[in-house]
Amino acid sequence: MKYNDIIASLKKKIYHPIYFLMGDEGYFIDQISNYIEKNVLTEEEKSFNLSVIYGQDINVKSLITNARRYPMMANHQVIIVREAQQIKNIEELISYLEQPLMSTILVVNYKYKPLDSRKKKIKELIKAIEKKGVLFKSKKLYDNELPEWINNYIKSKKYKIDAQATALLSEYLGTDLAKVSGELDKLIISLPKGSDITPDIIEKNIGISKEYNIFELQDAIGERNILKINRIINHFSSDPNTYPLPKTIVGLYFYFMKLMTYNFLKDKSEAAVKMHVHPFFVKKYAAASRQYPIRKLVQNITILREFDMKSKGMGNVSSSNEDLLKEMTFKLIH
Repeated sequence: MKYNDIIASLKKKIYHPIYFLMGDEGYFIDQISNYIEKNVLTEEEKSFNLSVIYGQDINVKSLITNARRYPMMANHQVIIVREAQQIKNIEELISYLEQPLMSTILVVNYKYKPLDSRKKKIKELIKAIEKKGVLFKSKKLYDNELPEWINNYIKSKKYKIDAQATALLSEYLGTDLAKVSGELDKLIISLPKGSDITPDIIEKNIGISKEYNIFELQDAIGERNILKINRIINHFSSDPNTYPLPKTIVGLYFYFMKLMTYNFLKDKSEAAVKMHVHPFFVKKYAAASRQYPIRKLVQNITILREFDMKSKGMGNVSSSNEDLLKEMTFKLIH
């Protein structure tokens, strides 16, 4: 089941005897687990029927014993196992799943890795979970999936956000959803309900510059605006910890790859979907494509690879990152 489907089902009070939540992205696991902890039982019922256990403190045999206990003065008992990846021989849980207690809701948080399905017993466990309950695989978002996630998160909180603000947040917060959601929550707390979140608001509240960022550098290069390029790279060079050269190179690499995609598109109306960008930005790529034909794009990608190696000390003896950045941008636009 997908995350949204699981939450929707829980809101309808459709419960399963086991929720096995596993994978690299801890955010979704925590959200499902926390929802069950907060909403399945009333406050009065929680006293006797809610157990939160850590994997390092329990073994499978004890867990099964707890799961087979009947609730007291409630329809369900909830057992939440945090850090379940620390439990040895987790596959032995299959003996409980052959005949689980329907009044028990067992929530297993198996973070930062999936079950090893190459093992025969683990395969059997997975089949049993899927047959009796919910198996949820929590995967990290790809970079190009983050803007949509941010948009949906902001919308769910009854706020609005423009495309440039979304792009800024996506670039500088990364794909750690716990971090992203934390920053967004801190941001919206300071704003009136229903506000529009803009780059100005982000700069004021989070500290991400609306003028000096990879997107402004991309635009300047796309326009061959030498004055703007120099202003941005001087700012980048003055604060290399915030604007590390390798990260700038990666940002420009993806920019030129998107331009390559745009140039090869037969139907430009599909550009936003094919390039994984907000429709707002398509006109900028269209303008830049007139400045950079395919031959120059291929050359620029080669230049970026060359300077990526130099930024890591290969073929570069004495040039500073500032010198490399200036030389690289000169070659990209000429």
